[in-house]
Amino acid sequence: MTAASPEHTATATAAVEACGYPSSRRAWIMVAILMVAYVISFIDRQILNLLVAPVRRDLQISDTQMSYLLGLSFALFYTVCGIPIGRLADVRSRRGVIAVGLVFWSLMTAGCGMARSYLSFLLFRVGVGVGEATLSPSAYSLIADSFPQRVRATAISLYSSGIYIGSGLAFLLGGLIVGFASAQGDLVLPLLGAVRPWQLVFLLLGAIGLVFSLVILAIREPLRHGVGAGVEVPLHDAMNWFRANRRTLLHHHVGVGLVSFAAYGGAAWVPSFLIRNHGWDVPSVGIVYGGITALFGSAGIVFGGRLADRLLKAGFVDAGMRVCLIGALLALPCCLLGPLMASSDLAVLWLMPTVFGLAMPFGVAPAAIQDIMPNALRSQASALYLFVVNLIGLGLGPTAVALCTDYLFGDDLAVRYSLALALPTALAVASLLLATGLPHYRASVERLKTWRPSAAPPSPVPSP
Repeated sequence: MTAASPEHTATATAAVEACGYPSSRRAWIMVAILMVAYVISFIDRQILNLLVAPVRRDLQISDTQMSYLLGLSFALFYTVCGIPIGRLADVRSRRGVIAVGLVFWSLMTAGCGMARSYLSFLLFRVGVGVGEATLSPSAYSLIADSFPQRVRATAISLYSSGIYIGSGLAFLLGGLIVGFASAQGDLVLPLLGAVRPWQLVFLLLGAIGLVFSLVILAIREPLRHGVGAGVEVPLHDAMNWFRANRRTLLHHHVGVGLVSFAAYGGAAWVPSFLIRNHGWDVPSVGIVYGGITALFGSAGIVFGGRLADRLLKAGFVDAGMRVCLIGALLALPCCLLGPLMASSDLAVLWLMPTVFGLAMPFGVAPAAIQDIMPNALRSQASALYLFVVNLIGLGLGPTAVALCTDYLFGDDLAVRYSLALALPTALAVASLLLATGLPHYRASVERLKTWRPSAAPPSPVPSP
């Protein structure tokens, strides 16, 4: 294959800009900035998974109470607040919404480092969830308006790789920082006084987020594209459209939500599984599990996006949802066998395809929603998707594993059996929902071709 000439590249860029999209360079820079913001959000969100033992010790709480900090307190407000924020992003500056949210969640992350009680920690985690609710609905809409459909899944998957880069860095850097800070003992900081090593981690992360919020201002808002672009859709029209596509949304959202259940349930308790059942220390878990998460998670999510774009080019209009199904089927046997391995080497080996398969849906799933929604509903639809997926995944996944450990098995060492029970069960149901939802998704693709908002003229911007 020969490299494209400068003239050919310039012609392609001019053609994209003629359709109203930003230049390729500007669009990919925007994706990179948004991905870094996503990385920061996931480090802030996931770092607590590595700090279960010291936080439990200092706050004197159980696994179940810890699971509320890991998932439910964050997820409940992240999902509920995402819906009105998504509607705001459909009619206001998406860049501005993200910048304000980043400042807020960074302040709340720093607040976690100053928490002295379970209740105060819980409230700060709620604040982190509210702030982070601004990011993905706005980002999905920005990316959808910056790329034509033929590469949209790849672009959103690259942004979504921030999930696994951030999670991996949370484990990797968190393990190193905790190992270093623990060797130094408690630190005394100006104004704050004595802080534990785990508190220092949150304070540092909050400061990083505040600094990066200035970079968000470098993003330029693209023109809105597609059916309904530039139209503010009345709430009743939005509700009617969601109702018309309810079967697609039910199968898609709940199916991906159950994959998320397995992903978040594993991310929350695999570190404790390695520590409790295989005698690893926190720095070792951070380096190994963080590396696997960053490498295989990022590879899985980008592979899923590329596969979806190739399937779409081959004529599969349900490509995004189809890739979600493939990922769930790949991960199912792996997350059953991994926790049951007697050897930590074998357990870690099974983690690699598990993380890869679980990652595949998380770029293509939101891209699939963009492709069946009028432009004026994209952020709201993304917020609804995130509401369901995170309420099931982040809200219930960590708690379900903890409940099995505390009440079904009644033994901290039984976390391996909790993982082997809860995660494959969720993936089996997810696979069934995604497989039976494919015809409904194809119907939604056709339905979009006839959509028109009431009391508003057709969009002057052509569909990509």
